[in-house]
Amino acid sequence: MQPGGAREPGARTAPAGQRAGARRRAVRRRRAILACGLAGAAVLAAALLSGGGGHGHRRPPLALASPLTAGSSARSAGQSAGAAPREQAAESNQVRALIALGKPIYCAARRGNEVALTFDDGPGPYTRLVLAKLRKHDVSATFFDVARNIPLLPQATRQERAIGGVGDHTFTHPLLTGLAPAEAETEIAHAQAALQLSSGGPVFLFRPPYGGRSDAIDGIARAHGLLEILWTVDSADSLGANYAQIERNVIAGLRGGAIILMHENHGQTVRALLGIFAALARRHVRPVSVAQLLTDDPPSAAQVRAGPLGCGLGRAAITGD
Repeated sequence: MQPGGAREPGARTAPAGQRAGARRRAVRRRRAILACGLAGAAVLAAALLSGGGGHGHRRPPLALASPLTAGSSARSAGQSAGAAPREQAAESNQVRALIALGKPIYCAARRGNEVALTFDDGPGPYTRLVLAKLRKHDVSATFFDVARNIPLLPQATRQERAIGGVGDHTFTHPLLTGLAPAEAETEIAHAQAALQLSSGGPVFLFRPPYGGRSDAIDGIARAHGLLEILWTVDSADSLGANYAQIERNVIAGLRGGAIILMHENHGQTVRALLGIFAALARRHVRPVSVAQLLTDDPPSAAQVRAGPLGCGLGRAAITGD
C-alpha cells in the first residue's frame, strides 16, 4: 500500500466481508501496539534519573504543566529552570497565542537572524552522535520523537530537552489523515503522555508524520495543547539525499525565521552537520529552539492563517518527511 492509502497498480480487491474483517484486525493490532508501547514507555520513564545534562549558556527549556494552563505559567517555569523566568514566560505566552489560532506553523516572521533546526523520528541509532555534535558546537535544536522508540534510548529525550526541546511525532508514525479521528487522537495523545514522562517535562509541540495534516488533525492538536509545527526547508535526507545534497538543501534555506526539517536516524544527516554548522557561523545565523524562534521572531496571525504562502512557499511545498 502506498503512503497515501492509494491502491497500488494491479492490486487485487478482496471481497467486502474480507476487507471489513481485515480493517477490524488492523485496528485491534494498532490499539494493542499503542497500549503495550505506552505501558513500556511509562515504566521506563518512571525509572529515569532526574538529570539529563544541559548547558547553562542555552536558554533553559520551557517548563510548564501545559501551554494552555493560565496563571501559574511564569511561576512554574522559574521554579523548574531556576533561570531566565521572563524568557520562559514569554515563550509560554507566545505558544498559547499561536495554539489559539488553530493553524500549523511553517516559519517565524523572518525579521531576525534566527532559525530552528529540527530532527524527526528519533530516538534511534544515530541520536547519540547528533546530540554530541550539537553539544560540541553549542547548537540548539528541537526533536520530534516517535514515542514507541523511547525504549531504544531511555535517556535520550531528557538530553534532547536540554539541547533545545522535544515535540510529539505520534506513537507509531502513521499517516494520520489515513486514520479514523479517534485513532489519530490516540496516536497523538499517547505519544504526548509518554514523551512527557520520559523527558521530564511538558510537550507542547507536535509535527504530523509526512506532514499529513487536515482540519481534523489541527483540531486534535489544539485540543491537546499542542502547537503544530511544519517546516520551511526540507533537507531531503529522508528521500535519500547524500550528505553533500543535505548540506546544500539546508544551507540554501538558512534565512531568518526558517524551520529546517532533518532526521536524526540517517547517517548522511550526521555527516552533513559540520558543514551546516560552519554555514550558520559564516552567515551569522543563530540556531535556536522552535519555541524561542517563535518568541523572538513571532509570526503575525495573518501570516499563520496564510499557511505556507505566508512563508513564501507554494502549497505543494510540504509533501512529507
